[in-house]
Amino acid sequence: MATASQPEPCYLPLLGIAESFRTSNPPNIKLCIHCLQAILNLKPPPRIEARTRLQLGGLLFTHTKNIDLARSHLETAWGLSNSIPSFDDVKFEAASTLGQLYEQQSQVHAAKPVLRKAIEISSDAPYWRCRLLFQLAQIHVQEKDFVSAVGLLGVGADFAQRMGAQYSRVLYLLSRGMLLLISKNLTEVHQSLSLSGELIERLQGDPGRKEGLKVFFLILQVCHFLMAGQVKSVKPALKQLQQSIQTITSIHIDESEHIDQDPLPANPADCFQWLPKEHMCVLVYLVTVMHSMQAGYMDKAQKYTDKALMQIEKLKMLDSNPLLSSFQLMLLEHIIMCRLVMGNKTMAIQEISQACQVCQQSPKLLQVHGAQLHTLLGLYAMSMNSMDAAEVQFSTAIRLSTEPNLWSFNNLNLAIVYLRNNRHADLMTLLDRIDPERIPAGSHSLKAAAFYVRGLQSFFQARYNEAKRYLRETLKMANAEDLNRLTSCSLVLLGHIFLSLGNSEEAMNMVTPAIQLAAKIPDAQVQLWASALLRDLYRLVGDHEREAAEHQVHHSFSQSLLTDHMQSANQPEHKLMQWTEGPCPFHLLNSPNSSGPLL
Repeated sequence: MATASQPEPCYLPLLGIAESFRTSNPPNIKLCIHCLQAILNLKPPPRIEARTRLQLGGLLFTHTKNIDLARSHLETAWGLSNSIPSFDDVKFEAASTLGQLYEQQSQVHAAKPVLRKAIEISSDAPYWRCRLLFQLAQIHVQEKDFVSAVGLLGVGADFAQRMGAQYSRVLYLLSRGMLLLISKNLTEVHQSLSLSGELIERLQGDPGRKEGLKVFFLILQVCHFLMAGQVKSVKPALKQLQQSIQTITSIHIDESEHIDQDPLPANPADCFQWLPKEHMCVLVYLVTVMHSMQAGYMDKAQKYTDKALMQIEKLKMLDSNPLLSSFQLMLLEHIIMCRLVMGNKTMAIQEISQACQVCQQSPKLLQVHGAQLHTLLGLYAMSMNSMDAAEVQFSTAIRLSTEPNLWSFNNLNLAIVYLRNNRHADLMTLLDRIDPERIPAGSHSLKAAAFYVRGLQSFFQARYNEAKRYLRETLKMANAEDLNRLTSCSLVLLGHIFLSLGNSEEAMNMVTPAIQLAAKIPDAQVQLWASALLRDLYRLVGDHEREAAEHQVHHSFSQSLLTDHMQSANQPEHKLMQWTEGPCPFHLLNSPNSSGPLL
């Protein structure tokens, strides 16, 4: 038996065996845990006990459902390590892991004091101070407390500057810029991005890491433009972003030919990475899809979505990072809108169900993306002419929306539902919400859409001159930023107005470019609408040959959309249109006897 002055031989072999079980292929976590528990039974000194409890807590947290025991070990490790001098790694890792556990259990009230204390005592541990500041800022982001998160990231940027950690300083500034962008603090966004851009250009060291920061910087620039609906203005930044991701890929290919690649930075405060290269590639695909969708390039959006989703599936086999599921959901949300524009409702509702399945894997995902899911169901219901269901879905999305642009988008679509159902009294209750002058500041595309909806309202009320004024404003804004769908919709509605006024020549001047643009997108509903107007216009001018040709075109679109409508209505996923609250109810979709609303 070992003496009190020489206890190591008792537990060192157990530590070695535990590590061999942990690193075996496949790992034997159960036996690893048994070995570590055996060390605690030997009553080791505080340093060994704290380290062992940290390892045990981490393994139980990561690999088992015994969260209470994991929490107990981590809390003990944190408490013990605080009283041991020069024990930074164990102390701060215990705080960080305990914070993650509390956060996962939705106990952020318990996580924040631990992380704050760890940050307070970590001034001599640059790596841990930087890491803990990022972690606490992330918790504030999840609570939508952007002011606190921005403040912490500012503290991190100042600390990194004092430590001479220029890479981490830029990383903090870009993260801060991202939150300012989300919270619509546009003045400070410009300041943060301008400083970041200057620092990136002057940054020395690993070219791959520098290029990674450049990708982050360009992603924020692109998102800034897209959030404002400025799809034409964004093109130079998007092109730079696509070139930058190609540069990163080529750098990594070159590095893979060398054995000593990815050396650790000399400054411990710089030992961070924004995203792995593979995740950056997916993110660049995603913003390209967002741009293509807004600009009205549906085929391009579909192509890049397919590439991105394939990449995500490959990565998920090796990486359980929840960020991949968020990327997957955002891609699905955009491609679903593309399907609806293109008249493919059957695929759209299947992909909405797929998005629900992704959300089922995490309550947080449903919490973040719930409003978007109900928005998509509202758009689907409207495309199926189920106006009652569309109203309920848009109203649900409005209730759940925390993002001003999404809230306005749903109100605009709800207004269209009321217009199509001749519910002018209900529409009057929305007028303040859809007033172009009250649309969130900096949202070019939504403001243009608001003018279109007001033009549509005036058209339904036969106030044609007023409708033309609104629609010309839409066209001016849409043409300025290449918003092709709004342009085609406005042109065909103007054509309808001129036809109603008996001005067939001006109507033809509007409808002809509208149907050409709609075919380029392609937008099935606008093509259907425009072909009907062209048929009537050719009849009016006595061009019966072209009238017959356009009648055939209209009939072809009608049959295609009708066939898709019937197929979609017969899909079990069609029942999702009735879901308004609670978890996604797709467990009922495969039930042949299920009926009634999915509440």
